[in-house]
Amino acid sequence: MRAIAVAEYGPVEKLIATELEHPGAPRGHDLLIKVEACSVNPVDTKVRAGVYDDYPDYFERAPELPQVIGFDGAGTVEGIGLDAQGFKKGDKVFYSGSPIRHGSNAEYQLVDSRSVAHKPKTLSMAQAAAMPLTWITAWEAIVERMEIRKGEDAGILIINGSGGVGSVASQIARFVLKLPVVVTTTSREETTAFSTELGATHTVNHREDIIKQIHDLDLATSIKYIFITHTPSDKYIADAAAICAPSGKVCSIVQTKEIPMYGTEWMAKSLTFVWALIGTKPYYRVQLESHGLILKDLAKLLDDGIVKCHLQQTMPLTLEGVRKAHEQVEAGGVMGKLALSVDEEGLSKGRAFM
Repeated sequence: MRAIAVAEYGPVEKLIATELEHPGAPRGHDLLIKVEACSVNPVDTKVRAGVYDDYPDYFERAPELPQVIGFDGAGTVEGIGLDAQGFKKGDKVFYSGSPIRHGSNAEYQLVDSRSVAHKPKTLSMAQAAAMPLTWITAWEAIVERMEIRKGEDAGILIINGSGGVGSVASQIARFVLKLPVVVTTTSREETTAFSTELGATHTVNHREDIIKQIHDLDLATSIKYIFITHTPSDKYIADAAAICAPSGKVCSIVQTKEIPMYGTEWMAKSLTFVWALIGTKPYYRVQLESHGLILKDLAKLLDDGIVKCHLQQTMPLTLEGVRKAHEQVEAGGVMGKLALSVDEEGLSKGRAFM
């Protein structure tokens, strides 16, 4: 099968178009999926560069080179393992795969059916492929890790409201959990408008003094939760102590080697700090049904018009397209999500994955 893979870890030039062995018939809980679209996330660029360190032993457990990356996708079910339930050949699906299996930058992919759901009827393949990783990440952080309750009289601050995770986190907070105050950080006119459309009740500029800006908002409902989705996380962890209400919770999905807490308001306010990492469940093989259930609920929310897809740009699913997508994500400033599709306009038939 054709694939775009990492020949050796390093710059984007190390991504190559190649022929790899077909993954074969699915076994157990696996589905064989014919990939029609995928998206690019910061984790893709870190793995490709060989610097991914969310797990202490990632590169010991990752597939051998050439490694196919791509951590979410959408496509058509081609084969079904004996233990996979709820799917039939020809089903249109979307999913988030395992961090330690080959990914979605290939014609075919084996995916655990428990991480798969039927594609939202109202979304294209590219739109569907843009949703899983960011939505599951935000859902786990907000609902599972910070344990925010629906209708709770509390506010949340989301760092980087226009990013891939931030722009779905604001929707979960405002439109699903019905929080009265959803503050996001933005820095440009277009990102402010985008974040406001996707649920922010207030925005503050992360290039200026966030503590002062929050204070100046004079919110009737205090900020009890903070979700850090962008670096430099050390700065936001320090700021969180001043912003967060007593007994509040702060969750981060980005790397930091130092967490300055003792002798600060972190202890005085009895604040809680938690990590959220989408790969924890498949990596350690726990709660394997969780991701599929989250995506099943997401599909209904999308089809019912309660939340929106945050896809902003689609490129051809080719070597050139994947390289350009990596470059854009690494450069920063991408609003929402960027996807790649085999049906992108201008891509002649049979030229995908080349």
